[in-house]
Amino acid sequence: MSRWDYLLGTWRELDVPDGWRAEIVDDDGVVLVAPPSDPHNIIASLVHRTLIRAVPEDLYILQTLGIRMPEIERLYMPDLVAMPESVVRDPERTPCPADEAELAVEIVSRSSMDTDRKKKLWGYAHAPVPLYLLIDAWDETGPSVTLYEQPGNGRYNQATTVSFGEKLTLPEPFDVDLDTSRFPLPDQWPTA
Repeated sequence: MSRWDYLLGTWRELDVPDGWRAEIVDDDGVVLVAPPSDPHNIIASLVHRTLIRAVPEDLYILQTLGIRMPEIERLYMPDLVAMPESVVRDPERTPCPADEAELAVEIVSRSSMDTDRKKKLWGYAHAPVPLYLLIDAWDETGPSVTLYEQPGNGRYNQATTVSFGEKLTLPEPFDVDLDTSRFPLPDQWPTA
């Protein structure tokens, strides 16, 4: 049995507490991720609302979908992911292949800064997921939203960043402006 098959088997057998998630984010194996805070959930809800109004009927916007990248031995559970209905409904493709996703969204928390900004950026680019939306209230230059596009050679070749409060245009198949003016600012996030 390969290392990847072992990790995936372990992930499938986990009995994860309600609200928690399990991911394979690096070479250390399976990692449990704590339930998100209220500000995190508010942002996820606002982004979900925007996306759901814009997507074609055959594209799902989901919050608890595991996506696999066997070539790099990773399995992420994005905060939001846009995945074709045909892939989600195919029991032979669980967890879903990351290269079928149209968009992955990660909302940075204090505990996930390094993972979301570096490890997942690298992983999604390698998958490749065409669009990676990073919502980062903890950005050193101020709360920001960055859309990474055009993956190639294991990295994204284009990035557009706006500050919280501004709009960011998401390209096809979404073709919608994401209004970030209602995103909670860092002083509204829990300190622990």
